[in-house]
Amino acid sequence: MDMNFTADSSLAPSRWRKVAYGRMQPGYDDNHTDETFLEDMVMNANVVKRNMLKVMQDSVSISQYLCIVFLVVLVWIYTLRSTLNENSLLLLDISLLGSGFIILVLTEEMLSLKRLWNYVLNVSFFTTGLFVLAPIYQTLTRSISSDSIWAVTISLLLLHLFLHDYSGSTIRPSGALKNPNLTSCISLNASIVASVFIASRLPSRVAPFVFSGVNGCHFNICL
Repeated sequence: MDMNFTADSSLAPSRWRKVAYGRMQPGYDDNHTDETFLEDMVMNANVVKRNMLKVMQDSVSISQYLCIVFLVVLVWIYTLRSTLNENSLLLLDISLLGSGFIILVLTEEMLSLKRLWNYVLNVSFFTTGLFVLAPIYQTLTRSISSDSIWAVTISLLLLHLFLHDYSGSTIRPSGALKNPNLTSCISLNASIVASVFIASRLPSRVAPFVFSGVNGCHFNICL
């Protein structure tokens, strides 16, 4: 009797272990599992709950940014085709600056006279710099073919869209500060260089000035 009990005990299978890689365990089938097989399984561990209204607002903001970039490209095309002349670009430039100033006055909570004067000085410096550099812009790429200019411009615009900080285009809480990072600065510089390349293909000396002003308003104020 004792000998039979000992023999049965030696033939009893050992406890099944959950082993990912290893040989087949004696006494168990190859696809055997027990009640402990899924006890450590965690489902939906990294799920983030989203607010539907917030997601829709952020999507509209990003779509608005992409539409503005598309409008900039249309301005480039119509300007190169001479559909928009210097007077039209200048009127568009003044309209954008005026609209931006009105929006600033209506949305700024603490708009002091000193801060308003700083805005005027910044716009004046920006406009003066563009006017001084306009002749340089016109002859900047004279020795480069138009195909190369278009290829570089498209690459820079794609780089601008790829590296742009889209978190700045989304809806943020009131009072939240926006600190530009390295990629957003590279994105802005890429858009400005692309605008300069396109401005260098314009025929007159006044056109690069007003053209760069329109692009500056789009990429710095509207965006």
